Amino acid sequence: MSESTAAGITTAIRVEALDAGCDDAAGVLAQRLGLPLGGEAAYAVQVGGDGLQFAELGPQASGPIRVDFLSGAVAHRRQFGGGSGQMIAKAVGVQSGVRPTVLDATAGLGRDAFVLAQLGCTMTLIERQPVIAALLEDGLARALADPDCAAIIGRMRLVCGDAIALMRDWEGDPPQVIYLDPMFPHRDKHALVKKEMRLFRPLAGDDDDAPALLEAALALASHRVVVKRPRKAPAISGMLPGYALEGKSSRFDIYPKRAMK
Repeated sequence: MSESTAAGITTAIRVEALDAGCDDAAGVLAQRLGLPLGGEAAYAVQVGGDGLQFAELGPQASGPIRVDFLSGAVAHRRQFGGGSGQMIAKAVGVQSGVRPTVLDATAGLGRDAFVLAQLGCTMTLIERQPVIAALLEDGLARALADPDCAAIIGRMRLVCGDAIALMRDWEGDPPQVIYLDPMFPHRDKHALVKKEMRLFRPLAGDDDDAPALLEAALALASHRVVVKRPRKAPAISGMLPGYALEGKSSRFDIYPKRAMK
C-alpha cells in the first residue's frame, strides 16, 4: 500500500483501470502520481474510456466524482446562467468592456474558473493536490475537444503546484485579480457538493495556510483579491476585506487595490 500526502493528511490511494483497454493509461498515471497500480486502498483514481474519476472504495462508498464541463450542472449553468450578472462576475470586476486576467489559486474542480472563462476572462488555475489536478486536467482535455466549449477551455491554463510558492516567485505580468476559495466546511446543502467535500477532504485537508495564501495573493494581484467564503464564516485572518458581496449560502470578500477599468 502506498500513501499520498497533502496538507497534513495521509490517505491510501491506488490507481486502477476500469477495463482492460485502459491498463496502459492507468500504468502511466500511477507512475506519474507516484501511486500503486492496484492493491489495498481506501480510495482509487479510476481510468476508464470516458476519462478519470475518483472514488471511495468499500461497501459504504458513494458514487465517484469526475470533472465534467460538458453535462450536468456545469453545462446547465453555461447555457442558462446569469452571465455577467452573476455574483462571482461582479466580485472579480467583470463589467462592460472589462474582462480581467484572473488567477484562481485554489482551482479544485475548476467550476468557478470555467464560469469566468466563459464570460471572457483569461484564467490561470493552480491546484496543489496532484490527484485533483489530474482530474481537472482530464476534464479540461475532454472539454477542449468539444466545439461548444473549446473557446472557453482555450482561456484556461492549469498549473499543478503550491500556490503560495508560485505566487511569491511569479514571473511575468501579475494577474489583475486573484481568486481564492480555501477548503472550508461549506454549508451548501447541495448533495453533490456535500459528496465532493467528503471525498476530497482526506486528500486536501483544511487550508490551514489560508492566511499565508491571502498574504501572497495581496502582494501579487495588481487590482484585487477575491475570497469565497461560506456566508457566515469569518474572514481569513490578516487584512480585513474592503467590502463583501453576500448570497444565500456564500459570500465574496473583496480586497481592492486599484479600480478595475
